Amino acid sequence: MSQGDELAGRTALVTGASRGIGRSVAESLARAGAHVWCLARSTEAVRGLATQIGGEPLVVDLADDAAVWDGLDTLCDQLGHAPDIVVNAAGVFGIESFAAETLNAFDQNLTVNLRGPFVVLRTLLPRMLERGDGVIVNIGSVAGRQAFPGNAAYSASKYGLRGLHEVLLEETCGTGVRATLLEPAATDTSLWDELDPDQNPGLPDRAGMLRAEDVAQSVLFVVTRPPSVRIPALQIEHS
Repeated sequence: MSQGDELAGRTALVTGASRGIGRSVAESLARAGAHVWCLARSTEAVRGLATQIGGEPLVVDLADDAAVWDGLDTLCDQLGHAPDIVVNAAGVFGIESFAAETLNAFDQNLTVNLRGPFVVLRTLLPRMLERGDGVIVNIGSVAGRQAFPGNAAYSASKYGLRGLHEVLLEETCGTGVRATLLEPAATDTSLWDELDPDQNPGLPDRAGMLRAEDVAQSVLFVVTRPPSVRIPALQIEHS
């Protein structure tokens, strides 16, 4: 099998596919031969990406439960089953002190970073378990296992995702469905633009961050392992 067809004949869903890590993951999986459904709320960006990689757009806001259910039901109806690969890459991020963080920002972090993956998996997991096959990759963060100042909302969501993932591991063991929590260190995406980390000595500089492509290659590594190989968690850092 050549380098470009490791995932030939496989189907994938990537959330947060319009930018950053999600976009790089969608592109990487498509280059490996997968047919990718690109889920995001930005209509123009997600449709443009789907056209670029030969995939399918799913214009869905993860905060809208009914839209998520309808979109994923449509996907499964078209396939006749759940996708072979599910990558929960959608995310929001910001930095604010605990004492100054707003309730709206806290709720948004929980909604997108934690509740979103739950809604997606709650919809697709029963179908994957019935089939007895599939790979799930949840994109966590170093902030889901290590505390940093200014990360109250973000860490709460990522620590929560880690807990959700641990339960998922227990419940999928021996079913044929595999799941990995991928925990990258700081990654250079547009989420950092407003924070301008290079001008803030308390933040990592962008030159020392991972690239979105690094995370995407790690996802590709996980989903191309043999069915007999489970990778419960994978931590990646910039060298």
